Amino acid sequence: MGRKSSTFLSPLFALDPASAEPLYHQLYQGIRDAILDGRIAKGTQLPSSRLLSAELSVSRNTVVNAYAQLLAEGYLEGEAGSGTYVTLRLPDESLRAVRGSTGAPTATPDPPRLSRQGQALQRYATTHTLSRNEPRPFRPGVPAVDEFPFRLWERMVAQQWRKHPWPMLTYGPAEGYHPLRVAIADYLRMARAVRCDWRQVILVSGSQQAIDLTARVLLDPGDGVWMEEPGYRGARDSLVAAGLALAPVPVDAEGISVSAGRAMAPAARLAYVTPSHQFPSGVTMSVARRMELLRWASESGAWILEDDYDSEFRFVSRPLSALQGLDESGRVVYTGTFSKVLFPSMRLGYLVVPPALVEVFTAARSIADRHSPMVDQAVLAEFMREGHFGRHIRRMRTLYQERRDVVVEALTRELGGFLELSPAAAGMHLVGWLPEGVDDRAASQRALEAGLEAQAISAYCLGQPARRGLMLGYAGYSPAALKHASGQLARALAGL
Repeated sequence: MGRKSSTFLSPLFALDPASAEPLYHQLYQGIRDAILDGRIAKGTQLPSSRLLSAELSVSRNTVVNAYAQLLAEGYLEGEAGSGTYVTLRLPDESLRAVRGSTGAPTATPDPPRLSRQGQALQRYATTHTLSRNEPRPFRPGVPAVDEFPFRLWERMVAQQWRKHPWPMLTYGPAEGYHPLRVAIADYLRMARAVRCDWRQVILVSGSQQAIDLTARVLLDPGDGVWMEEPGYRGARDSLVAAGLALAPVPVDAEGISVSAGRAMAPAARLAYVTPSHQFPSGVTMSVARRMELLRWASESGAWILEDDYDSEFRFVSRPLSALQGLDESGRVVYTGTFSKVLFPSMRLGYLVVPPALVEVFTAARSIADRHSPMVDQAVLAEFMREGHFGRHIRRMRTLYQERRDVVVEALTRELGGFLELSPAAAGMHLVGWLPEGVDDRAASQRALEAGLEAQAISAYCLGQPARRGLMLGYAGYSPAALKHASGQLARALAGL
């Protein structure tokens, strides 16, 4: 390539003397960008430092320093007695395509070949609609993070770093931080009547990982699973991605229908259930249905995965005992999470597994991602040990009951006769059932256009829903916001 000469560079970029960035670095960046996007061609001779400093009205040292950095990084090369040139082979070419290329691909590339599991994950990626934006009224599963004791948590984090920083910086046990496992076991025995000792508690990165690990350890691709209908989408998607065959077993007033499950998938290897507060309908599984489910698991050698996601927030009586506490055959794997009790970005949950499964679940946890962050575990252990956890739950239970009452009153006033509200004796959401013939997906879309996130019940179904409605979260929103949102929802649904 023949050498070219560039006498004038000032039209290619502007220097700002008022900027905090040094002039030499502005000049370096300007020349570098012009080289990369082709405004200064390879092989071009640049003006001498004396000429360019005069052209730009800057000191000669500014130009010398900029040229020196470009030479050091390989964008320029100097030839004794000849001047300074743009190199013929740019350093960035080995790392990325040069900007400004106008070449078009000659053929459309074939789509990548995915495994069956990869195809399932791809379907999940295209249908998963969890918003990353700030929560808007009625989005479910959002706790009152504005009421979290931030100052207390901040002090406890600082205390952990002061007390023992080195253990917090090394690899920890896959099964979790021992004091936290002890605290969780103590809490579950007292508050949820779970039968366990601390050795059965395995820390995980939220309930999603608990479901994934359970599928990996206990099931093979193609195995049948009873899935509540309607049911938690996170569980459904995780189980489908594991290659499992889901049977949508209907939920009635007593919980999942065991007789329907036996008829639909008699050889199923696992049942996924939310017995304390069925997600999303809010039904509490009766004692008779719990015993029937446990008999099925014992007789068939199947497993039950009990997801106890928000049972702490029961308003009309003490929280109900866990299904796991009734299990005499060791067929229940129990999971809970701190995401809804404390705050969602705390990716900490737990499994309580039968003693015979502790070793294999620990191995699976180690393979998945080694362990959860040690500092978070240590802080949470102290938060529980000092009684802050119990106090926070009691305070949130009162707050959520107040917010539930506000939203029930507001929705009854605004949409009474159109929206039938389900009894909300517990939890962080309720269901508004729509009149027969009203499409809940259309209603959800109208709500979304009005700035609300009222999710359609049919979105939680594998088949056609027995009844259509909207899922309405209230825990994370102030009374004023809930009243305003109820009016917005009424206007959005007008005419349906």
